[in-house]
Amino acid sequence: MNSKVKVTADDAGNVIIPSQSNPEWGYIRVIQDRMFIDDNGFARKKTLSALIPGLVTDLKGFNWKNNEEVSGSIVVRESFESFNAKEPERDYKIAGKSGIVCCQDGQPIYRKSFYTLSTDVKDFTIEHNNGDAIKAAYVISKEAVTTTETSDFAL
Repeated sequence: MNSKVKVTADDAGNVIIPSQSNPEWGYIRVIQDRMFIDDNGFARKKTLSALIPGLVTDLKGFNWKNNEEVSGSIVVRESFESFNAKEPERDYKIAGKSGIVCCQDGQPIYRKSFYTLSTDVKDFTIEHNNGDAIKAAYVISKEAVTTTETSDFAL
């Protein structure tokens, strides 16, 4: 079961966050708890977040408050095309904490979450097929932790 979408604020309590490069523009951040079934069949709760960009004057029209529940949902979209032409690496689909970019046949997958007023829009995901590289990265990181733990407690 998915929770309602909730509006968030920054540490100062501001719901609308102005752009640092152009204060006429800004965004509102929303979150939603979603239930997923992972590749091993386990139920997992994840908190998704999305930014709603726009002119600050338009964003004020929502009149949203911190922690307010709003209708709609957060949808995940994956693509072989970058969502950000200037900084495409910002939207790479990363495999957990491995740091490895998920790819299909060597092509990177991009992932981004969007807020929509609709509650019946489905996620669009792309399966990756570079699992061997991801597993190898986890083996290396596990070995590094074991080596560090051993050297920390050496007599």
